[in-house]
Amino acid sequence: MAADSTLVPPGSDRRTPVLVLAGFAGLAAAGVDRAAAVLGAAAGTVVVRHDLTQLREGVVRRTVRTATQETSAVLELAHGCVSCTLRMDLLPLLCTLSQRQSVDRIVLALDPAFEAEAVCRAIEHVVVTGVHGRIDGPAGRDVRVDAVLTCLDAGVWLADATGDETLAERGLAAAEDDRTVAQVAVGQVDFADAVLVLGAAADGALLVDAAVERGKLAAVLARLVPGAPIAWVDEPGSVTPALVETLLARVPADSRRGRVFDAHAPLLRGRPPLTSDYGVELVEFAAARPFHPARLHEALDVLFDGVVTARGRLWLATQPDEVVWLESAGGGLRVGGAGRWLAAMPEAERAEAHPERLAMAALRWDERFGDRDVSLSILVHDADPAQIREALHWALVEDDELRLVERAPERVARWEDPFGEWHADPCASDGEAQQPVQDLKTPKGEAK
Repeated sequence: MAADSTLVPPGSDRRTPVLVLAGFAGLAAAGVDRAAAVLGAAAGTVVVRHDLTQLREGVVRRTVRTATQETSAVLELAHGCVSCTLRMDLLPLLCTLSQRQSVDRIVLALDPAFEAEAVCRAIEHVVVTGVHGRIDGPAGRDVRVDAVLTCLDAGVWLADATGDETLAERGLAAAEDDRTVAQVAVGQVDFADAVLVLGAAADGALLVDAAVERGKLAAVLARLVPGAPIAWVDEPGSVTPALVETLLARVPADSRRGRVFDAHAPLLRGRPPLTSDYGVELVEFAAARPFHPARLHEALDVLFDGVVTARGRLWLATQPDEVVWLESAGGGLRVGGAGRWLAAMPEAERAEAHPERLAMAALRWDERFGDRDVSLSILVHDADPAQIREALHWALVEDDELRLVERAPERVARWEDPFGEWHADPCASDGEAQQPVQDLKTPKGEAK
């Protein structure tokens, strides 16, 4: 859930607002540069950019620009990772800039290797030390994320969001960085409060095929970020200060604005269309019985083709106490721990759970299994929803197996479980909130 600092009424919040600009390589990156330039021309605005193209050599180039001046610095990082860049430079810089009376707004023009969600999580949770005249603590005490604006290239985003290429294979990250292009492309849009689509010609100039592709992209965005205002422009030069400010002014008051949602929050945010449009559809799958882990591992192949993203909570028969979180993008999928089921908690621990989670659990509480259940949301663009539901239903335990889950959990614990071991990012610091993850394989057999 969001930290308390995000709940301060806007009128009394004196923290310096931060606008996060995100976008992948190519036209989207050009859109980020253009938006940063037009915003940075305003008095009181500081634009910060970290160039991570030489990160694998341990070198980061940082630029700080105002309407009247620009300063650059070359940083040498011992470990050469994104997390190090955040902890050692970006977060302390935000704290320092917030102390200047001349700074009214900070614009973060993110390098494609940065993920807006990770940046916002770090702002809220990672303790910043060593800033002169400041008591150690998260940067979120001094700055607040006002909005996340994501730029995307209409011509390539859907292909990027549904592929299985890694950032390293694309030449955008070190070999040990196992993130996929799809994970970054989908994550940047999913976390956005507003979206700027580049490469969209005027309606009258659209050919039939191009019109269909634009319609499919619009249908995906309507379901991935419902409620987020979207501006469609032909090229970066069309991005003006008025366009950007108008787009940001249309961001709904209840938009997430940098908040990292809990794994136990509702999976469908806002009011996404639940019908099919251009073959794009949200598939919901819920069950009041657990998955057989071996069958689920086999069934998950249905999430690799024709699916933009899937996410949700899993109940595995072999792990009755643990909530398992699933998240996919294109040809890559990850699973990880998301805490314990309320039914597995001591009463004192359960009482400290978020009220919204307690209320949701009470509505579906089962006398035998408590709040344990399966809940998934799957965004398809070229897949058969019926086949997905059939495969996932096949992976659930059958009636005789369910009786074992209830009466002989010690026997169930001996079942084959491909999800039994987790591993975490070795670069994560103790101060960062990280979920253990396990990377599964695409149909091509490549670990993602």
